[in-house]
Amino acid sequence: MSAALLADGLATTRELHEAWSWVVVISNGLAGLWALGAHWQPVLRHRSLWWFTAAAQLTVFVQAILGAIMVGTYKVPMPDFHALYGFSAIVAVAIVYSYRSQMRHILYLLYGVGGLVIMGLGIRAMFIGPG
Repeated sequence: MSAALLADGLATTRELHEAWSWVVVISNGLAGLWALGAHWQPVLRHRSLWWFTAAAQLTVFVQAILGAIMVGTYKVPMPDFHALYGFSAIVAVAIVYSYRSQMRHILYLLYGVGGLVIMGLGIRAMFIGPG
């Protein structure tokens, strides 16, 4: 690959990674608030909440893939804690999902707090920056 093509690819990937971080933060924050609201207000309990939550949580994996492309393909260095918060968000998604059966009686609370935790991890990763 030519240097110009690599530079263009890196710029595009970096811009997408930075823009997508807002999608991660906003979507998981909204999903968390919706689920918390549904915990106290049954009228907010719709099947669409679960579709929205799943989509919001999938944004975390897209973000991690974009970051991995930047590090693996374009050799962009990143602060250790940026990776820590990013991978912690993935772990948070897995933990929330794995506890859904045991915590069925407070499922909306679980997903509400989980969504806000994922949002917070995303914000923290944004403040540290990709390098």
